[in-house]
Amino acid sequence: MLFNAENILLIGSILIFSSILISKTGYRFGIPTLLLFLIVGMLFGSDGLGLQFDSASDAQFIGMLALSIILFSGGMDTKLQDIRPVLTQGILLSTAGVLLTTLLTGIFIFFTSQWNQTNIELSLLTSLLLASTMSSTDSASVFNLLRSQRMELKQNLRPMLELESGSNDPMAYMLTIALIQIIASGSEFSLALIAKDLTIQFFFGGVIGYALGRFSVWLINRIGLSNSSLYPILLLSIVFITFTITDQLKGNGYLAVYIAGVVVGNSKLVFRKEITTFMGGLTWLFQIIMFLTLGLLVNPHEMLDVAGVALLIGIFMILIARPVSVFLCLLPFRNLTNRARLFISWVGLRGAVPIIFATYPVLANIEGSQQLFNIVFFITLLSLLLQGMTISRIARWLHLDLPQKKEGNEFGVELPDEIDTRLEDITLTAEMLASGNKLANMSIPKGNLVMLVKRGSEFIIPNGQMELHEGDKLLIISENKS
Repeated sequence: MLFNAENILLIGSILIFSSILISKTGYRFGIPTLLLFLIVGMLFGSDGLGLQFDSASDAQFIGMLALSIILFSGGMDTKLQDIRPVLTQGILLSTAGVLLTTLLTGIFIFFTSQWNQTNIELSLLTSLLLASTMSSTDSASVFNLLRSQRMELKQNLRPMLELESGSNDPMAYMLTIALIQIIASGSEFSLALIAKDLTIQFFFGGVIGYALGRFSVWLINRIGLSNSSLYPILLLSIVFITFTITDQLKGNGYLAVYIAGVVVGNSKLVFRKEITTFMGGLTWLFQIIMFLTLGLLVNPHEMLDVAGVALLIGIFMILIARPVSVFLCLLPFRNLTNRARLFISWVGLRGAVPIIFATYPVLANIEGSQQLFNIVFFITLLSLLLQGMTISRIARWLHLDLPQKKEGNEFGVELPDEIDTRLEDITLTAEMLASGNKLANMSIPKGNLVMLVKRGSEFIIPNGQMELHEGDKLLIISENKS
């Protein structure tokens, strides 16, 4: 069955509906939801129920839209106070780490392809191209797994991993594009040219991302729209403008939208709740669409032809290339334990980004590009299955996990950023009521006010003479943020 204007809405809705239902079941067994979305796409595809989708350019475009939203949303959730202590480590992992992974994996692929027992034969440049498409960790997968599992980690590992995954795509992208150009044109490999292009990518990506992030904050706080629902839509348009302008100036659009997200997320913003809710829902929608699309694009029977060699490459990347690059990049940082380095090595997740990057050789008509695509897809499945399903267990095994932080309050009440206050809720115990069971008897610090009392399912507006019971929950507003 082919997609057309008449059936795309129905088929798309069924795919999304099926994905969400299956993800609920998969979550109980610890299966990453993004892996399930990929599998649903494969089940409905040409080797499954027969949906025909073979447009690498359409998949690439959908991936571009999705990654722009995912990276911006991830940037908004990144707190500057968390990433400042790990900024150097994150940048090293996202640059030198990607380069080392590419070199180690590329050399391994080249020598493996020369082995008579394999069914692939790749030149050194093509081997490096294949490695470069897989050299960056996937932001969608890392953000999704760390946040869906609500993982809290010691040694500031979570912001380091999120910073790495959000900023390492430019390096992988640049290496992929440069190697495609060299192979397609037959020109010589030039480290100087790659270094120059990479500098331009980082410079324009960083400058434009920061500038348009600041502009977004200024505009949203001052424009005074009549409908609060328009604010997140306005911000979304700026996200796409940021990506497009940066890309046109030969900068890296993915880095730009991530930095813009960090700027917006760490600034005072009107209607933050509406914006966050909108971006959260949109992120999930595009994650589903992107992984479904990529699942539809692959022909599973073709992966069987490269399964053996792809398994070898995948195991090498997971167990050797990634750990070696991580340990070398983090060698100067004595404060990081070997356990932390091992965990960082294990969270080298491959996901949508490598698959999207693998479409570039296909569109450039590089010889053997379809074979490269199938290898990348197989390794992505392997990574999500092996690493994605075990992240929380590995964290516990290495004693790096922390108790989950409480998010929000039981009352579901939030305050705007511009109000310099914080909310917290407490549950009354017998000891707290020892001096009297009326609110007036409570020793509440100056600058604190009890806004609401929750008793069972009942909400009560309190006064000083209200009788309190053990187990009552109080919502307290405080003047100053901690």
